[in-house]
Amino acid sequence: MLNVQIKRKRTFTQGMLFVVLLLSSTLAFAQNKVTGTVTDKTGEPLAGANVLVAGTTIGYITDVDGKYTIEAERGQTLIFSFIGFTKQEVKVSQNVINITLEEDTKTLDEVVVVGYGVMTRKDVTSSITTVGADKLNVGVYSDPAQLLQGKVPGLTITQSSNPNASPSITLRGASTLRTGAAMEPYYIIDGVPGMSLSLISPDDIESIDVLRDATATAIYGSKAANGVIIVTTKKGKAGHTSISYSAYVAVDNVMKNYDVMNAEQLRSYAQSGGIELVNDLGADTKWQDEVQRTGFSHNHNVSISGGTEQTTYNTSINYMERQGVIRGTDMDRLIGRAFVQSKGLKDRLTLSFNINTSVTNNHTVPMDTQGKSVLDAMYYYSPLVPVRNDDGSWYENSGISQNYNPVALINENIYDTESKRIQGNGKASLKLIDGLVYNLSLAYQNEQNIYSNYNSTKSLIANGMDGKAERSSVTNKKKVFETYLNYDKTFKDVHKLGLMGGYSWEESNDNDGFQLTTYNYYNDDLTYHNMGMANKIDKNGLGGWALSTLRMISFYGRVNYSYASKYLFQATVRRDGSSAFGNNNRWATFPSVSLAWRLSEEGFIKNLNIFDDLKLRMGYGVSGNSLGFDVFTATQIYGATGWYDHLTSTGESEQIHILGATRNANPDLKWERTGMFNIGLDFGFFNNRLGGTIEYYDKRTKDLIADYAVSTTKYQYNWLTTNVGEISNKGIELTINAMPVKTNDFSWETSLNLSHNKNKVVKLSNSMYSVDYFDKANVDAGGFATATNQRVMEGSPIGQFYLWKWAGVKDGVSNFYVYSESSLTEIYKDQGGFEGKVTKQEDGRYIDNETGEYVTTSKPLYDDRAKAGSAQPKLNAGWSNTFTYKNWTMTAFFQGVFGNKILNASRAYLSNIGNVTAGKNVLASIADENPVTDNNSHAPSDRYLENGSYVRLSSLTLGYNFGRMNDYIKGLRVYATCNNVFTITGYKGLDPEVNLGGIEPGIDNRQTYPRTRTFMFGVNVNF
Repeated sequence: MLNVQIKRKRTFTQGMLFVVLLLSSTLAFAQNKVTGTVTDKTGEPLAGANVLVAGTTIGYITDVDGKYTIEAERGQTLIFSFIGFTKQEVKVSQNVINITLEEDTKTLDEVVVVGYGVMTRKDVTSSITTVGADKLNVGVYSDPAQLLQGKVPGLTITQSSNPNASPSITLRGASTLRTGAAMEPYYIIDGVPGMSLSLISPDDIESIDVLRDATATAIYGSKAANGVIIVTTKKGKAGHTSISYSAYVAVDNVMKNYDVMNAEQLRSYAQSGGIELVNDLGADTKWQDEVQRTGFSHNHNVSISGGTEQTTYNTSINYMERQGVIRGTDMDRLIGRAFVQSKGLKDRLTLSFNINTSVTNNHTVPMDTQGKSVLDAMYYYSPLVPVRNDDGSWYENSGISQNYNPVALINENIYDTESKRIQGNGKASLKLIDGLVYNLSLAYQNEQNIYSNYNSTKSLIANGMDGKAERSSVTNKKKVFETYLNYDKTFKDVHKLGLMGGYSWEESNDNDGFQLTTYNYYNDDLTYHNMGMANKIDKNGLGGWALSTLRMISFYGRVNYSYASKYLFQATVRRDGSSAFGNNNRWATFPSVSLAWRLSEEGFIKNLNIFDDLKLRMGYGVSGNSLGFDVFTATQIYGATGWYDHLTSTGESEQIHILGATRNANPDLKWERTGMFNIGLDFGFFNNRLGGTIEYYDKRTKDLIADYAVSTTKYQYNWLTTNVGEISNKGIELTINAMPVKTNDFSWETSLNLSHNKNKVVKLSNSMYSVDYFDKANVDAGGFATATNQRVMEGSPIGQFYLWKWAGVKDGVSNFYVYSESSLTEIYKDQGGFEGKVTKQEDGRYIDNETGEYVTTSKPLYDDRAKAGSAQPKLNAGWSNTFTYKNWTMTAFFQGVFGNKILNASRAYLSNIGNVTAGKNVLASIADENPVTDNNSHAPSDRYLENGSYVRLSSLTLGYNFGRMNDYIKGLRVYATCNNVFTITGYKGLDPEVNLGGIEPGIDNRQTYPRTRTFMFGVNVNF
């Protein structure tokens, strides 16, 4: 097979690789001519193989007969390389050197990290994607998850330019009705489950493995329904000490702002409509310019690694400062890491210790609802007023509803968070007998978050309180103990057996905190420091932190069998017990089984002389979702429900808490269970220069946990948390990896992944608990404050928009199609009713029999809403390209989302004609689109439901590798990167990359942080 492959390879490369490299000026000093032939192990000549004199630019490409001639002095080293074969180095000691290259199987033999062990790629039966450090995204990222955007099929990541925000992450579709951690994958760092990603610097990451199907994730049982992301950090290597320094500086600028009216436009519009402006003070303030800036960021990472054959180490320190483009939004983080590993007992015992620490400071500005947001106010605040009054005080008009000076919001309010985290992990591995290894791991993590807020005496947010301070501190602690055995043995060279069995104990103590709120200060000098100087304490501001202690015990096992790396089998099982669930359902079992057939090892496939690798995988597994729970979820809870006046024995009145039920007990509450069937095909052609994977999955989640209304004659509280619903996700994923061009000087490597997922809510009710739908996504539109815009309903996906259908402007006011009899009754009440006057259409709308036109109304009711598109994309794509020319490297990464809808709530709000009358601002386009009489212009309807498809050149990087400079600098690389280079989209909002995770995806609300374009310049030095 290999013989034929090489012939095919020669045909593929002869035309463009039969070129001799230009020799550098150093050639003049080489007086020894070396000749020879390069062949494969069958004796076939390799045309187009590279021959290079190490440490120089002197090179040659073999001719059609595999022959070469090169000038090299005795003692120098020749490097022979060819795509699909292992590189070979030979010291020059004679004038004729013939080389036989061995086939490079590293692609198939590369190590893949799986739960509680590693496997070679060729033996994997599950869906696992590995992204090496060199393939991760490049940018100013404060969360390692951002490094994966567009790199893994089925993994949907939505980023924000807000330095204090975390990305939204969903793998293979939403599979729960809960939010937060319940929606996201489970993270494993260096084998330790459930650790915080903020402890890891991107510079310290060696690789990231994403376990995508249930046959891979089931080994993590109740926490793996949303997939598992395993982060492996860099370790030391035996040899001399290596010191590395990497750094970058970056600048961010806003890509796009809403085009709101300037002062002249606003006055002209008001005059044309006969609107009297209530606060025209003659100014022309550009509020975006007042609150925005060029953001500056920098990052520095120093690492030291090395060791001996017995002991290796790696330690690093990372410091990052990131400045947002909105004034007052910043973050800085310091991360320290140390790892040491040592061997003993004649290399039978391996001990390692790892410690990670981080301190993060986040500074932000008001981003609340009801207009109390800088992100909102910089658009709606009137340009007709100044930033400050003549006396230097802020201009503010509290007589206008939900109206806040954005510059004052920044300067008179402080919102700081300090997060401290430390995580330590000790591991021991003891080789008991040949192939049998006992593993022990102990891990501890402690994180403390301190929230410190202050609204000054001049803050309109705390108007009349003469300064308000709020401080809270919460601590989370986690302990993990795991012990397991690994047995790996090959019998008679063809039977490869792997066994693993283990036990895990875990305890989490979360939400151990307190809070204090005080107000009425003499001045603002102390801000939130020394709160004892306040004159009053807010009893309602004491916080509601409650210590939650969760424990989990698990037993797990796995068996792998491979026959000649041709027929592969894997089965896993995990038994989890958790204190989070009801007394009747605290234990659950999560099994999986998968098979693979490497067809490329079969004779009838080999004889086709087409495939280098062809493997069919199939499996089914069950995993659970216990993330996002506290210990109180299934228990009866009593809490403070209000205050009452109590007369003391002295006749004085004092306020006492009213205690009442705030949650019902549910002893039958159990795990959400996700079953997934997965079938995949891995393939490779042309010596694996073209390869990829195609996958199909069917993912079904049952026993969804949600709150249902219950009768207080049976329960103390009117809501019960219980298991009822079911969600389905079905999808297809395609990955293509290729190297279309490879010459001695130039290469092009490309990778494309496409994924399609169909999400559907299958069931929301059963015989005991019933609901037709859950209303979601209230965008707080003026005059329509109770109108929700999405529904979770059977037969529709999560993110199903449920809106009024805009029928255009009629008689100067926006009208909407009628779907309800209530509206018909109102419209036809003067005609004695609507019966016989209208006909209902298949789409639910009504036609007036007399006019033949659809019935519309300017006063739509609750039931006039209807289905109007989905936030779920039909296709996600990521396309990475790396071009290398000599020492130059250019990487271009594109990503795109297609077929989804976005509700542009920001544009709707800024289209409100009532804002002009009230003394606020609107979009400049309103002058052409909306008459001044249209008081429904901003109603949340499908008028503002837009196509969210886009294609973005997400990053473009150009780098130059100087290589070894001297005896002190072993390597030097410099690079420049631009993020968010350009975006192709028809979306009218600021940016089409909106949150696609959670239970309310696809909403572009009034709290959207501006998308930025980033220019960064970096350096990597190895000493």
